[in-house]
Amino acid sequence: MFIAVTLATRACTPHDDMSDFSQDLKASLSINGFPCKNASEVTSDDFFFDGLSKEGNTSNIFGATVTGGNVLAFPGLNTLGISINRVDFAPGGINPPHSHPRSTESGVVIKGKLLVGFVTTGNVFYSKIITAGQMFVIPRGLVHFQQNVGKGKALIFTAFNSHLPGAVVLPLTLFASTPSIPNDVLTKTFQVEDAVINGIKSKFGS
Repeated sequence: MFIAVTLATRACTPHDDMSDFSQDLKASLSINGFPCKNASEVTSDDFFFDGLSKEGNTSNIFGATVTGGNVLAFPGLNTLGISINRVDFAPGGINPPHSHPRSTESGVVIKGKLLVGFVTTGNVFYSKIITAGQMFVIPRGLVHFQQNVGKGKALIFTAFNSHLPGAVVLPLTLFASTPSIPNDVLTKTFQVEDAVINGIKSKFGS
């Protein structure tokens, strides 16, 4: 009972924001997370999660899939400020350039060979090819990627110092948003013709 009460109490302590912005100053004050479960209702199952035990389906345009172990999938993480993902890669697969606005990321390669890279706010690119047992770290908010450069499948686990780190996946953000970013913005940004933008959007069903 003491452990359950302690952990349940800690789960009501605020950590990083779970939303991108908050403008409704007239709204009722709430904790930074989901409502906490009463200590008397806490069970052992609240502290265990098997969602990362199965290989993800990599049959998609990127040849990679992320299985999230954040608060949305594992409620026991609520406001504790940690989470972990599983990322599976088919041969040649890529976890495309993206960022996590609310978290630093660290990761370890379980299987395979991957090129991991990120770009700083000073526009400097850092990268390295790493293999099983080797780790990497991506500072909070920086654009980064992982690409399988080995001959077989690859697997990594990534950890975050947020229970809901968020993910801004650049190709989807730019070319598959709802509603769509105007083509005029994208053609001027990338200095290409309208047909090029339409061709990219079509690959993402936009």
